[in-house]
Amino acid sequence: MLFDMLFSPDRPSFAELIFTFLSYAMILLVALPVHELAHAYTADRMGDQTARWNGRLTMNPFAHLDIFGSLLIFLAGFGYAKPVPVNPRNFRDYKKGMILTSLAGPLSNLVMAFLSLAILKLITMFSLSLEVLGIVSLFFGTFSYINIILAVFNLFPIPPLDGYRVISNFLPPRWVFMIEQYQRYITIIFFVLVISNRFGGILTGIAFPIYRLFSIVLGL
Repeated sequence: MLFDMLFSPDRPSFAELIFTFLSYAMILLVALPVHELAHAYTADRMGDQTARWNGRLTMNPFAHLDIFGSLLIFLAGFGYAKPVPVNPRNFRDYKKGMILTSLAGPLSNLVMAFLSLAILKLITMFSLSLEVLGIVSLFFGTFSYINIILAVFNLFPIPPLDGYRVISNFLPPRWVFMIEQYQRYITIIFFVLVISNRFGGILTGIAFPIYRLFSIVLGL
């Protein structure tokens, strides 16, 4: 996390701080908008144009970003944007539409994570100084890793995250009704735990092996 780096005893160099900040800024300006656009585009293709009517079928970050969710990126290393409005009654196939629309966002983060490391692999083929290579690796590596964190975070089966929207299609209706009755309280408790960093170990425990797998596949 950028916040931790600022107050770490082993304080990074000014250049490392700048490029880490830039990678976090890229999360806000690229990764979160792509995530929400993926939801919007998939829902649109599945028959629901609610996102299009609400101006969410765009890469414009200001159409997607949430202030608190954006701050979490810098404070906790992961965060969220404004959820894309979806009316599943418009889907040609309700269950398929909900599952694909929900998975589209996290999958877009995994694609961006892999592409970021692929770009880094291409850059390493050039003759660069160790200092420049270190800075470039920090930028693309951080961007990749946070995208994986975002994918894992959003796949938690807790409302209102994408993971819950997927599993809710397989739960008994009475369970879904009960969960949605208490969704506000479940969400509040969950985000209190997130802010207190109770989920940090779980997130990194899942995200780091994925990051390593991508690195191995690309030969980094």
